[in-house]
Amino acid sequence: MEQTGGPDEKAKARLTLPEAPRSEQGPVKAWEEPVTMMTYEPAPAEVYPLFLEQRVYQGSSGRIYPLPVIDRIETEARPRAWKAVHLENEFIRLMVLPEIGGRIHVGLDKRNGYDFFYRQNVIKPALVGLAGPWISGGVEFNWPQHHRPATFMPVEVAIERDEDGSVTVWCSDHDPMTRMKGMHGICLRPGRAYVEVCVRLYNRTEDTQSFLWWANVATRVHERYQSFFPQDVRFAADHAKRAITEYPLSQGTYYGIDYERRAHEGVPEEESPSCFVPDGSYAPNDLGWYANIPVPTSYMIVGSSGDFFGGYDHARRAGTVAYANHHISPGKKQWTWGNHEFGYAWDRSLTDADGPYIELMSGVYTDNQPDFSFLAPGETKTFSQYWYPIGEIGVPNLANLDAALRVERSESSVRVHLQVTSARDHGTLIVRADGKELGRWIGALHPEEPLTQVFETAGAVGALEVLLEAGSVELIRYAPDELVPVEMPEVATEPELPEDIESLDELYLNGLHLEQYRHPTRSPEAYWLEALCRDAGDSRCNHALGRWHMRRGEFKQAERYLRLALARLTARNPNSYDGEPSYNLGMTLLYQDKLADAYGAFYKCTWNAAWRGPGFLRLAEIDCRRGDWRTALDHLDQSLRVDADNLKARNLKAMVLRRLGRSAAAEALIAETRRLDALDSFSRYLEGKEVPADGQMRLDLGLDLMGAGFLEDAIAILSAPSSSARDGATTMLLYAEASARELAGQEHESRAAYRKAADASTDYVFPSRLTEMLLLQKAIAVSPADPYAPYYLANLLYDRRRYEQAIALWERTTELAPKFPIAWRNLGFAYFNVLQDADRARQAFERARELAPQDARLLYEYDQLLKRTGAMPEARRSMLEEHRAAVDRRDDLSVELASLYNGLGQPQRALAILLARHFQPWEGGEGLVLSEYVRAHVLLAQMALKENDFVASLEHLHAASNPPRQLSEAKHLLMNLSQIDYWLGETYARRGDAAQANASWSRAARQRGDFQQMQVQTVSEMTYWSALALRSLGREDEASELFLLMREQAGYLRTTPAKIDYFATSLPAMLLFDEDLDQRRLVEALFLEAQARLGSGDLEAANRLLHEVQRLNRNHAGASDLLHAEGANVCTGR
Repeated sequence: MEQTGGPDEKAKARLTLPEAPRSEQGPVKAWEEPVTMMTYEPAPAEVYPLFLEQRVYQGSSGRIYPLPVIDRIETEARPRAWKAVHLENEFIRLMVLPEIGGRIHVGLDKRNGYDFFYRQNVIKPALVGLAGPWISGGVEFNWPQHHRPATFMPVEVAIERDEDGSVTVWCSDHDPMTRMKGMHGICLRPGRAYVEVCVRLYNRTEDTQSFLWWANVATRVHERYQSFFPQDVRFAADHAKRAITEYPLSQGTYYGIDYERRAHEGVPEEESPSCFVPDGSYAPNDLGWYANIPVPTSYMIVGSSGDFFGGYDHARRAGTVAYANHHISPGKKQWTWGNHEFGYAWDRSLTDADGPYIELMSGVYTDNQPDFSFLAPGETKTFSQYWYPIGEIGVPNLANLDAALRVERSESSVRVHLQVTSARDHGTLIVRADGKELGRWIGALHPEEPLTQVFETAGAVGALEVLLEAGSVELIRYAPDELVPVEMPEVATEPELPEDIESLDELYLNGLHLEQYRHPTRSPEAYWLEALCRDAGDSRCNHALGRWHMRRGEFKQAERYLRLALARLTARNPNSYDGEPSYNLGMTLLYQDKLADAYGAFYKCTWNAAWRGPGFLRLAEIDCRRGDWRTALDHLDQSLRVDADNLKARNLKAMVLRRLGRSAAAEALIAETRRLDALDSFSRYLEGKEVPADGQMRLDLGLDLMGAGFLEDAIAILSAPSSSARDGATTMLLYAEASARELAGQEHESRAAYRKAADASTDYVFPSRLTEMLLLQKAIAVSPADPYAPYYLANLLYDRRRYEQAIALWERTTELAPKFPIAWRNLGFAYFNVLQDADRARQAFERARELAPQDARLLYEYDQLLKRTGAMPEARRSMLEEHRAAVDRRDDLSVELASLYNGLGQPQRALAILLARHFQPWEGGEGLVLSEYVRAHVLLAQMALKENDFVASLEHLHAASNPPRQLSEAKHLLMNLSQIDYWLGETYARRGDAAQANASWSRAARQRGDFQQMQVQTVSEMTYWSALALRSLGREDEASELFLLMREQAGYLRTTPAKIDYFATSLPAMLLFDEDLDQRRLVEALFLEAQARLGSGDLEAANRLLHEVQRLNRNHAGASDLLHAEGANVCTGR
């Protein structure tokens, strides 16, 4: 790691890439060598399970269990050596970081020194990931949801060298949420100037799973950076297709920005960026240019038949092309934090000196976020994606894997720029216009540098065709079609409530959609139950509910629904068209240990082609448990005929062949499987008794072996010495070992393993597999004195929303281990969120805090409970002051204490807290710190104004408008700050500066709408200050109109039912404790009406309404601040 000169050496640290070792002499070099980078280390994960059931993350469920959460990053960077795999050929240099999800960290074009992937010179995580830490830059591989749950977790790595000189760096892990196996191979080939990523997605579980795949490429940007997409692209969509805009020239409002106004009037002054100012050479409503987008914005291309897209740096005259088969890879997305202060703050939070970036994401089997496809049990999907750097050709009109091409026309010529990805000796470039050849160029094609050829014309030309050939091989053909008008696609709509849907078909499909897309706040169950209320025998809805109950571990209920589904399906035809209900019935029976009945159901599902693969595999596992090796072999062969890539079937076949004495065939199959997947833990064990180092992967393998009856091998895996990783697997490995030994007849050893499990660490033991549920049920039955098996089982059941059983089990743990704080804490959540018993919730949390009085997270959660249940602010303040050391360890507690100080009229103390620490942002929760900072300064300004200290008042108000960087937050462009401008006007007016007063009030009066809870609002409590500013300007009629608008909005809120936004991307207020939505909506309505009454001079009504707001919400900032104001006249503008 080198550092350049300057006052801040740390901020300018630059990653130095090591030279290839002498042993690497081939055309493609690959080696492992650590690199040292300045790193902001994540804090240790919390030991508490988090059940964030209504968390919204990237438009789908943000539930985090069974992952532990990390909610703090160190504020000082230190050098750290990171494992790295380096890969290079003649043209490209790559660096992969296995410890951070196997991401590509560096992508360098060796020909011109251009980083065609954003290079991070520092590891600076922010709280963006599902489980906390996430870094920007490079290429992140996201699956089975976005962002990758394991984005900041290690992967296993293998380097594969092919006979043709190609080298692939394989990265593999088991997804910590679903336990599916994902693997991406980063490949460079000799003589090829592109990166290939080969992907293998394997559903190693017994259940159908939903998934998506987005490769997330970051590129460095500025005012001369442009994204490009195929020329047939006309529209782009927001998340979930909740909004659609024209592309590239947006003609309406998108993400709250009026691009239509920009098209006609240019960029409004208030939207002008302070950095990366557009130079006027491109339209101000062109979404292809980073500098034109001022707010955090996603857009995903709709309906393109093109296979490429990318970005081009006009300053460096270099760029990046992404290429993939659009038939399976329709996803083409750009994301930016925005070219304005809010985005700059995020840039600073994610890097020290490397500047802003955009993300150019390539989606496979998906075209939106969320947009999930399915993987069947045992299914493997394979595909490739490609990226390559381009040089001085400009933005290409067309690109494929062989070449990128740009055509420029003028009145007198056609200019063709192209760059190939491999050398070709006999290249021919032909240009035709209206079917007639304009000219051709013949020569060798080289990827080292672009080619530009000019073909003269006698005037403007018509239909153009450009063809590049190498011998008889067509490399690329460009013949642009005339663009025809296309209607804008319809935006997605929220599903109707079940009772409002007439069609049984739509009830089924709506439920399936909610399940497939992992909707965070709406359950599919209600749709299917509504259908069954109308037709109790509906096969699809009975099957869906059976599968739903099976996934919850409610096997008897699942069996009942599945048998009802099959009864309808076979009422007239004993041979169902669909084998899935029979398969799922077999699984349900298998979980209940009804082997004979399960065997019959599995056999029946194999009558249908789609279920032969998984069905015969399940049959073979039962055959193995019975020791029927020949039948097992036959069933495995039939399964593999359907899907030869099924790793579990291949490995079981090898084990069966060994049992049949066919060792040579077994070893050949194992070797073949190892070539297919070098990082498959099962075949690695079979080949050399290698035990997975990762505890959860070891548990996967051990449970697979148990499920097929190979108990001796399972015991060897489960009892192997544990790694030092704190992944919570050690305890569950002991429970699994105890069960396996019991099944093997080793009673004494089994009891010993159960005792070890009961005494093992409880940290991070968050079981999630259905087989773990069965293990823990058995453990409770065998060892009723074990205090922690009920706790672990309760964690699993609560995550599956089997609340009452979970509560009973946690209560059992508190009886057996009354000094175990986590069980008490979990009960506190359950009592409040499930039983709506606030008193018991408080008692449970108080008991937990007695047992762990210094625990900062417990203090935060308890304080949130007190806040939700209406505790007096003075009591909360006293409690937090008493535990100030714990408060200082957490951003969220610090903000809460600052808020309490503000609400209790002590803004100077609030400010002292906020300025004493460096905060870290959390995506989706932005604005919490900034709002208290602004509030404190406004309150202090009001106090100064009361004393006629105009200098101090102005200082505070100007400070409120310019937050310090240590807050890590900045004003969102659409955030309404009219309150600051109004009080600036008041201060200037009282000082006698009418011009400045009117200018300030005019700024306040111009502000309309707001940005709150990560959403654009048309009316908010800030509208009040705009109205007061209008009054101060003498525009009373306009002020009255705004007050009337506020009263109308209050009336609307009162008369319409409260509900969660179906398309929400973040719900920060609902993360921990459930909220009364109707009460929150009523409070919002009451406060808006109170402000409107106050502004209209009805002080008595306003005072009454403000006190009612405080009765319902003692922590309401706006009501508190208005009631503590100098007098009603100060806040009416009169």
